[in-house]
Amino acid sequence: MAQGVAKMQMPSLATPVQRRCSARLAPSLRPIAKQGCSVLRAGLVSSPLQLVRPSGARGRQALRGKCVVKATAAAPLELDPFEKAVSKVVGVKAAPSVVTLSFVTMWYGLNVAFNLLNKTIFNYFPFPYTVSAVHVVVGLAYCSLTYLIGAKKASFGRAITKNEFSQIFGPAAMHAVGHIAANLSFAAVAISLTHTVKTLEPAFNVALSKIFLGVGTPLPVVSTLIPIMLGVALASASDLTFNWTGFISAMVSNLTFGFRAVWSKKAMSNIKDLDSTAIYAYTTLISVLICVPAALIFEGPKLQAASAKALEAHPDFYFSLFLVGLLYHLYNQFAFNTLSRVSPVSHGVCNVVKRVVIIGTSVLFFGTTLTMKTKLGTGIALLGTYMYTEATKKYKAAHPAPTTPPPATA
Repeated sequence: MAQGVAKMQMPSLATPVQRRCSARLAPSLRPIAKQGCSVLRAGLVSSPLQLVRPSGARGRQALRGKCVVKATAAAPLELDPFEKAVSKVVGVKAAPSVVTLSFVTMWYGLNVAFNLLNKTIFNYFPFPYTVSAVHVVVGLAYCSLTYLIGAKKASFGRAITKNEFSQIFGPAAMHAVGHIAANLSFAAVAISLTHTVKTLEPAFNVALSKIFLGVGTPLPVVSTLIPIMLGVALASASDLTFNWTGFISAMVSNLTFGFRAVWSKKAMSNIKDLDSTAIYAYTTLISVLICVPAALIFEGPKLQAASAKALEAHPDFYFSLFLVGLLYHLYNQFAFNTLSRVSPVSHGVCNVVKRVVIIGTSVLFFGTTLTMKTKLGTGIALLGTYMYTEATKKYKAAHPAPTTPPPATA
């Protein structure tokens, strides 16, 4: 707006203000001001700023240089405890981004360490159901200990209601099943192949969004799934460690983790006064109730002899199990923390980059032999995932979501 124009303040919505507004405006704009004040009094708009945002070009031209409404000062940015501490170093505006980047970095580092140690254990103790149970049992012990010493914010937070438990149970069950399926794949094939197959997660997200949320995906976005599928097919067919157990298990993990991501996001938005750390603690508790019985049913009779053999060959066997369980819990904790701070699409991008890092480090660490077709297929799958992410961003930029959240679905 031009300088030197008359300014109008609206300290209240009473009738005298209407008269004051009209008196200070050009005659042609007085009816607009009166109507605007009446709209504000009626509560039909939430901010005086909406009164100076005419929809048509003619309205904008009429108000330009005539009237300015002073907006109230913007509310201060609310920071969580981590952000408040970081803001003392990097400033208030940069603190949220720095904390999010720190969470992603910790997520990546812990995940790489987990994958390498986990595969090392599977090389001499191929019992994925049992190892999966150990992961969540160690996580539950960690959460219980931190809760008992008073660090409730780092564990369960508070007791939850029956309704809150029911909301958490769905994603927690998918987390448990997906975790077991992933470990079945890790035990059966090379880490690089499992993570290559898991680049198909966007395809499952598209299908789940359509089936359960009724949200369709535009054709340009769907078309980017083709190179992902072709890349996974090429990498799987030429991988030297390929077997159907590892491949199907990775696909089941894709499906269940897709459910987990959608339901976890919904739970974090619907449950009040319970942050992502506490939600993951309860997810771990529920996972124990699923993973431990599964381990006893499928591997129980063989555990005693297999454990004795593993301990004889590797004296640090039990410590390795404890450490891999701790790494698993912590990397998932940071993954959940990240999910609560970013959009599902951004979280998916982080997952893709994470897989690139894990595939590279695992190949170097274990000296995995990759055929040229496997390398090409893995590269095509990762490129397709990047194309999917970019296409999704462009579509969302061209079709912004409505400000009103969609109704909850069952």
